[in-house]
Amino acid sequence: MAENMGAGGSLLDLDNDGDLDVLLVQGGRLGDDQGTASSGDRIFRNELEVTTDHVTLQFSETTALVDISSNGYGMGATSGDYDNDGRPDLYITRFGSNQLLRNRSGGPDQAIDFDDVTAMAGVDEPLWSVSAVFFDYDLDGWLDLYVGNYLDFSLAQHRPCSTPAGAPDYCDPSAYDGVADRLFRNLGAGGDGRVRFADMSQTSGLAGVASKSLGAVSADFDGDGWPDLYVANDGMPNQLWINQKDGTFLDDALLAGCAVNRDGTAEASMGVDAADFDADGDFDVFVSHLSGETHTLYVNDGTGFFTDMSSDSGFGGTSLAATGFGTHWLDVDNDGALDLLAVNGAVRSIEALARAGDPNPYHQKNQLFMARGDGSFTDASELAGTAFEASETSRAALFGDLDNDGDIDVLVTNNNGPVRLLNNNAGQLNNFIGLEIVLRGSGRAALGSRVDLIRPGQPIVSRRVGTDGSYAAGNDPRIIFGLGPSTDPSNEIRVLWPDGTMESWDHVRIGRYTTLRQGTGRRAKPSQPQQAEHSSHTGQ
Repeated sequence: MAENMGAGGSLLDLDNDGDLDVLLVQGGRLGDDQGTASSGDRIFRNELEVTTDHVTLQFSETTALVDISSNGYGMGATSGDYDNDGRPDLYITRFGSNQLLRNRSGGPDQAIDFDDVTAMAGVDEPLWSVSAVFFDYDLDGWLDLYVGNYLDFSLAQHRPCSTPAGAPDYCDPSAYDGVADRLFRNLGAGGDGRVRFADMSQTSGLAGVASKSLGAVSADFDGDGWPDLYVANDGMPNQLWINQKDGTFLDDALLAGCAVNRDGTAEASMGVDAADFDADGDFDVFVSHLSGETHTLYVNDGTGFFTDMSSDSGFGGTSLAATGFGTHWLDVDNDGALDLLAVNGAVRSIEALARAGDPNPYHQKNQLFMARGDGSFTDASELAGTAFEASETSRAALFGDLDNDGDIDVLVTNNNGPVRLLNNNAGQLNNFIGLEIVLRGSGRAALGSRVDLIRPGQPIVSRRVGTDGSYAAGNDPRIIFGLGPSTDPSNEIRVLWPDGTMESWDHVRIGRYTTLRQGTGRRAKPSQPQQAEHSSHTGQ
């Protein structure tokens, strides 16, 4: 099954030159004496050229000074500056041992360099992992690490499965048991200057629950100022791990209305993302699913209670035939409203394609859902250009502004197929504000921060800073606010930092990226946190 589920990668600025580079994880042979053999992960350096009248986006494949391949079969990757040195580091998930790679790259003109610190840091996971999230769950200023595990599967346990016509095919995940996820707490720099983690899976409450995790995203879902975690499980109820502020978490998904769909059915959840799509000040959740199930939109009421609005929003019927993996909220045309993209590819052979003799009977077209402005969406894939005409077996979708032009581009990985770079041109129709949100001292991306755009006569627009979400992917942590055609410079950017402090900046420049560093803004008073009323949120 492992070869059917990968693979992904990460977008991150490895060499600190201001543009996003690409890490793509690889598969390899399955079934040799070591169980797996990686063909070597691949790094593509962004050689972006910008002149007064032209932008040239191009990449050159490079190698790291150290071999970053392993005996694991690559699944996904995410990024986060775990050691607070201002350089984003990598965590790679695999079918087999995972890897934590400390970024030691010196700069734009120097070679990419890593230290494999997996064993020293204590974050290895030998099980089959797909998702991973860097987030500061204890708010101590150091990024902790969640690792989502999928199935209790090994090559020795492989079971033969087949299509209805009797041809060999991949198994359904119900053929194997789930396993528990892992949570590692960052202990900070020790006396030797090295950063280590402690396995808090048991004490946090995560280890006692078997799951089949494929996607995960962190946000403050109940508005209490502490980061929570939403986990998408394949064929099992999803989990909403509410942070109890004492190092423990409680799964509140069933009570909160986001464990199963409105019919009470657990779905084949793969990709996931969280955003305030309806501009009401809280973070909603979108989950992609198997064909025949429809994708699911869980709308947050502000206290961590959710309502399944899949049909009302327009996602229901339009996604019925798709098996969705990577997905993300993004403002495609910078009109100020969040749209959504989902990439698709079957996991069981599509009978019509198999009967036609298709050598790859799993391919499907990807989908772009554009906001109508009333909380609903329309499938605009046919209007989105040739990038959406291809039918492939897509898995991960990596989201970021690769050409620094103020809109979100997408890198799509395909199972047994080429990577596709979807360069967004629609964002140039409107104006934008681009932001890099960094912490004082370390200068690392302030993952977990909430960023609000306030404009006269307009609703407050909120975004969260993170590299998580989608499927097997690490994303651009920068924030982009679409402004539509407006050129009005009157604006206020308000940042709620992970430590609970709030700052604001006035008249942030339009049409460019600005770095907002903690401690350089005007102190502001945080809004009163919304208090959840049901008992499991409060831990009582």
